Amino acid sequence: MNDFFQTLLRPDREDPKTKERGEVARAADILMIGEFQFLQLAYYEWHGDDLPVDLVDKLFAAYMLKNHVPHWARHFARRILDKEAKGFIDPHDPSYHRYDSEYVTYVPEGVKRFTKAALFLILAIGGAVWIGEMAAAKNAPFQFPPYTGDADVKKPVTDKTQKFQTNP
Repeated sequence: MNDFFQTLLRPDREDPKTKERGEVARAADILMIGEFQFLQLAYYEWHGDDLPVDLVDKLFAAYMLKNHVPHWARHFARRILDKEAKGFIDPHDPSYHRYDSEYVTYVPEGVKRFTKAALFLILAIGGAVWIGEMAAAKNAPFQFPPYTGDADVKKPVTDKTQKFQTNP
């Protein structure tokens, strides 16, 4: 309960029990990935192989519930933090996103899709303006609203009893 009040009073304070986990969280944040993906990357960097399926549950329970950070994860986190401090980290590097199933750095056929969308919009808006001009050309002298001409505007009269004269 004391830790709870300490956190309320100083939210920026680091708990010594979770300091190593905080390093992992900061490093994962720098790379824009989740903490568990960070652990997978750290395991791959240290062992040269993907995290075995039978080890996933044990690692997850130890990390999330007991705040135990493996030595290879601490090492990888410190390397990432060090590289970031020196300005050598590119968080968009695909090697950091090897476990993201939906991570794509480009839109497939993006230029072609953009060109089609832009052409469709130009044709749709241009066609609407052209149709509007055709419909308005028969009834009004101007292309855009209020579609009134000189003949439609009321002219002031010189007679003081009547304010405006209407056209017949």
